[in-house]
Amino acid sequence: MKRLVVSATEPQSGPIAAAADVLWRGGVVAFPTDTLYGLAVDPRRSDAVERLFLLKGRDASSALPLIAASLVQASAAASLGPRERRAAEAFWPGPLSIVAVANTCISATALAGRTTVAIRVPAHAVATHLANAFGFPITATSANRSGERAADSADAVMQALPDVDLLLDAGRAPGGAPSTIIAFDTAGPVLVRDGAIAWERVLKSLQ
Repeated sequence: MKRLVVSATEPQSGPIAAAADVLWRGGVVAFPTDTLYGLAVDPRRSDAVERLFLLKGRDASSALPLIAASLVQASAAASLGPRERRAAEAFWPGPLSIVAVANTCISATALAGRTTVAIRVPAHAVATHLANAFGFPITATSANRSGERAADSADAVMQALPDVDLLLDAGRAPGGAPSTIIAFDTAGPVLVRDGAIAWERVLKSLQ
Protein backbone atom coordinates (compact mmCIF):
# COMPACT_ATOMS: atom_id res chain seq x y z
CA MET A 1 0.00 0.00 0.00
CA LYS A 2 1.17 3.49 -0.85
CA ARG A 3 0.35 6.05 1.87
CA LEU A 4 0.21 9.76 1.07
CA VAL A 5 -0.32 12.41 3.74
CA VAL A 6 -2.76 15.15 2.73
CA SER A 7 -4.33 18.14 4.46
CA ALA A 8 -7.90 17.50 5.58
CA THR A 9 -8.96 21.08 4.87
CA GLU A 10 -6.79 22.17 1.93
CA PRO A 11 -5.76 18.98 0.11
CA GLN A 12 -2.56 19.27 -1.91
CA SER A 13 -3.03 18.63 -5.62
CA GLY A 14 -0.22 16.06 -5.86
CA PRO A 15 -1.68 13.35 -3.60
CA ILE A 16 -5.18 13.93 -4.98
CA ALA A 17 -3.95 13.57 -8.56
CA ALA A 18 -2.03 10.41 -7.65
CA ALA A 19 -5.18 8.92 -6.11
CA ALA A 20 -7.28 9.85 -9.14
CA ASP A 21 -4.72 8.13 -11.37
CA VAL A 22 -5.08 4.93 -9.32
CA LEU A 23 -8.85 5.09 -9.84
CA TRP A 24 -8.47 5.65 -13.59
CA ARG A 25 -6.34 2.50 -13.71
CA GLY A 26 -8.97 0.44 -11.91
CA GLY A 27 -7.35 0.53 -8.48
CA VAL A 28 -8.70 0.96 -4.95
CA VAL A 29 -8.13 4.13 -2.90
CA ALA A 30 -8.84 4.60 0.82
CA PHE A 31 -9.79 8.15 1.77
CA PRO A 32 -11.42 10.11 4.61
CA THR A 33 -14.99 11.39 4.55
CA ASP A 34 -17.02 13.51 6.96
CA THR A 35 -17.90 10.34 8.87
CA LEU A 36 -15.30 7.56 8.45
CA TYR A 37 -12.67 6.38 6.00
CA GLY A 38 -14.07 4.97 2.78
CA LEU A 39 -12.95 2.93 -0.21
CA ALA A 40 -13.11 4.40 -3.70
CA VAL A 41 -13.18 2.70 -7.06
CA ASP A 42 -14.65 3.68 -10.42
CA PRO A 43 -18.30 2.51 -10.14
CA ARG A 44 -18.49 2.13 -13.92
CA ARG A 45 -15.86 -0.62 -13.95
CA SER A 46 -17.03 -4.08 -12.97
CA ASP A 47 -13.45 -5.32 -12.53
CA ALA A 48 -12.67 -2.55 -10.03
CA VAL A 49 -15.92 -3.15 -8.16
CA GLU A 50 -15.28 -6.88 -7.98
CA ARG A 51 -11.81 -6.26 -6.52
CA LEU A 52 -13.33 -3.97 -3.92
CA PHE A 53 -15.83 -6.65 -2.89
CA LEU A 54 -12.98 -9.14 -2.62
CA LEU A 55 -10.82 -6.83 -0.49
CA LYS A 56 -13.66 -6.15 1.94
CA GLY A 57 -15.07 -9.64 1.94
CA ARG A 58 -18.34 -7.90 1.10
CA ASP A 59 -21.41 -9.82 0.01
CA ALA A 60 -22.01 -9.20 -3.68
CA SER A 61 -25.70 -8.67 -2.91
CA SER A 62 -24.84 -5.42 -1.07
CA ALA A 63 -24.93 -2.40 -3.37
CA LEU A 64 -22.20 0.24 -3.10
CA PRO A 65 -22.97 3.84 -2.10
CA LEU A 66 -21.41 6.70 -4.07
CA ILE A 67 -20.14 10.17 -3.28
CA ALA A 68 -19.82 13.10 -5.66
CA ALA A 69 -18.07 16.45 -5.71
CA SER A 70 -21.27 18.37 -6.39
CA LEU A 71 -24.94 18.03 -7.21
CA VAL A 72 -24.08 18.46 -10.88
CA GLN A 73 -21.58 15.61 -10.72
CA ALA A 74 -24.03 13.42 -8.79
CA SER A 75 -26.44 13.79 -11.70
CA ALA A 76 -23.92 12.01 -13.92
CA ALA A 77 -24.45 8.83 -11.89
CA ALA A 78 -28.11 9.03 -10.83
CA SER A 79 -31.39 10.46 -12.05
CA LEU A 80 -32.20 13.16 -9.51
CA GLY A 81 -35.73 14.52 -9.83
CA PRO A 82 -37.16 17.65 -8.20
CA ARG A 83 -37.70 15.96 -4.81
CA GLU A 84 -34.22 14.48 -4.71
CA ARG A 85 -32.71 17.82 -5.72
CA ARG A 86 -34.61 19.64 -3.01
CA ALA A 87 -33.25 17.27 -0.37
CA ALA A 88 -29.76 17.56 -1.82
CA GLU A 89 -29.86 21.35 -1.79
CA ALA A 90 -30.98 21.25 1.85
CA PHE A 91 -28.32 18.87 3.18
CA TRP A 92 -25.38 18.66 0.77
CA PRO A 93 -22.57 18.76 1.47
CA GLY A 94 -23.31 16.54 4.43
CA PRO A 95 -24.18 13.04 5.66
CA LEU A 96 -27.46 12.53 3.77
CA SER A 97 -27.47 9.83 1.08
CA ILE A 98 -30.30 9.90 -1.43
CA VAL A 99 -31.45 6.77 -3.23
CA ALA A 100 -32.22 7.43 -6.89
CA VAL A 101 -32.40 5.52 -10.16
CA ALA A 102 -28.86 4.82 -11.34
CA ASN A 103 -27.77 5.92 -14.77
CA THR A 104 -26.88 3.14 -17.19
CA CYS A 105 -23.16 3.89 -16.97
CA ILE A 106 -22.99 2.47 -13.42
CA SER A 107 -21.79 -1.13 -13.28
CA ALA A 108 -24.48 -3.68 -12.55
CA THR A 109 -22.01 -5.23 -10.10
CA ALA A 110 -21.92 -2.00 -8.09
CA LEU A 111 -25.73 -1.96 -7.98
CA ALA A 112 -25.91 -5.60 -6.81
CA GLY A 113 -28.71 -6.36 -9.24
CA ARG A 114 -30.76 -3.30 -8.36
CA THR A 115 -31.64 -0.27 -10.46
CA THR A 116 -30.98 2.38 -7.80
CA VAL A 117 -27.95 3.84 -6.07
CA ALA A 118 -27.42 5.84 -2.86
CA ILE A 119 -25.39 8.99 -3.47
CA ARG A 120 -24.33 12.10 -1.55
CA VAL A 121 -21.86 15.00 -1.50
CA PRO A 122 -19.79 14.76 1.70
CA ALA A 123 -18.62 17.70 3.82
CA HIS A 124 -14.95 16.75 3.60
CA ALA A 125 -12.46 18.46 1.31
CA VAL A 126 -10.37 15.36 0.58
CA ALA A 127 -13.40 13.35 -0.50
CA THR A 128 -14.85 16.06 -2.75
CA HIS A 129 -11.46 16.97 -4.23
CA LEU A 130 -10.87 13.31 -5.08
CA ALA A 131 -14.23 12.94 -6.83
CA ASN A 132 -13.64 16.22 -8.65
CA ALA A 133 -10.16 15.19 -9.80
CA PHE A 134 -11.45 11.83 -10.95
CA GLY A 135 -14.24 13.54 -12.88
CA PHE A 136 -17.04 11.20 -11.82
CA PRO A 137 -18.67 10.01 -8.58
CA ILE A 138 -16.73 7.34 -6.70
CA THR A 139 -17.71 4.53 -4.36
CA ALA A 140 -17.59 5.25 -0.63
CA THR A 141 -18.16 2.00 1.24
CA SER A 142 -16.50 1.92 4.66
CA ALA A 143 -12.79 1.04 4.75
CA ASN A 144 -12.91 -2.18 6.74
CA ARG A 145 -13.42 -5.88 6.31
CA SER A 146 -17.14 -6.61 6.27
CA GLY A 147 -18.46 -7.25 9.76
CA GLU A 148 -15.52 -5.54 11.45
CA ARG A 149 -15.31 -2.08 12.98
CA ALA A 150 -15.26 0.78 10.48
CA ALA A 151 -11.95 2.64 10.26
CA ASP A 152 -11.75 6.24 11.46
CA SER A 153 -7.98 6.62 10.99
CA ALA A 154 -5.34 5.87 8.38
CA ASP A 155 -3.59 3.46 10.76
CA ALA A 156 -6.82 1.48 11.16
CA VAL A 157 -7.17 1.25 7.38
CA MET A 158 -3.61 -0.03 6.99
CA GLN A 159 -4.18 -2.68 9.62
CA ALA A 160 -7.51 -3.86 8.22
CA LEU A 161 -6.88 -3.56 4.48
CA PRO A 162 -3.16 -3.72 3.65
CA ASP A 163 -3.86 -4.61 0.00
CA VAL A 164 -5.50 -1.28 -0.84
CA ASP A 165 -3.49 0.39 -3.61
CA LEU A 166 -3.30 3.91 -2.15
CA LEU A 167 -4.27 5.52 1.14
CA LEU A 168 -4.89 9.25 1.51
CA ASP A 169 -3.95 9.97 5.12
CA ALA A 170 -5.66 13.13 6.38
CA GLY A 171 -5.57 12.23 10.05
CA ARG A 172 -8.49 10.97 12.06
CA ALA A 173 -11.92 11.17 10.46
CA PRO A 174 -14.76 12.70 12.50
CA GLY A 175 -16.38 9.31 13.14
CA GLY A 176 -19.87 9.09 14.55
CA ALA A 177 -22.98 7.76 12.86
CA PRO A 178 -22.98 6.87 9.17
CA SER A 179 -24.94 8.93 6.69
CA THR A 180 -28.72 8.92 6.88
CA ILE A 181 -30.19 7.27 3.77
CA ILE A 182 -33.52 8.34 2.31
CA ALA A 183 -35.55 7.47 -0.75
CA PHE A 184 -38.76 8.77 -2.30
CA ASP A 185 -41.89 6.87 -3.28
CA THR A 186 -45.25 8.09 -4.55
CA ALA A 187 -46.26 9.13 -1.03
CA GLY A 188 -43.09 11.09 -0.22
CA PRO A 189 -39.77 10.57 1.56
CA VAL A 190 -38.92 7.20 3.12
CA LEU A 191 -36.24 6.52 5.74
CA VAL A 192 -33.94 3.74 4.49
CA ARG A 193 -31.30 4.00 7.23
CA ASP A 194 -31.19 6.14 10.34
CA GLY A 195 -27.93 8.04 10.65
CA ALA A 196 -26.15 11.30 11.29
CA ILE A 197 -29.05 13.55 10.24
CA ALA A 198 -32.23 13.08 12.28
CA TRP A 199 -35.22 11.84 10.27
CA GLU A 200 -37.42 14.53 11.82
CA ARG A 201 -35.04 17.18 10.51
CA VAL A 202 -35.23 15.72 6.99
CA LEU A 203 -39.03 15.68 7.10
CA LYS A 204 -39.19 19.26 8.34
CA SER A 205 -36.91 20.49 5.58
CA LEU A 206 -39.08 18.89 2.89
CA GLN A 207 -42.44 20.22 4.12
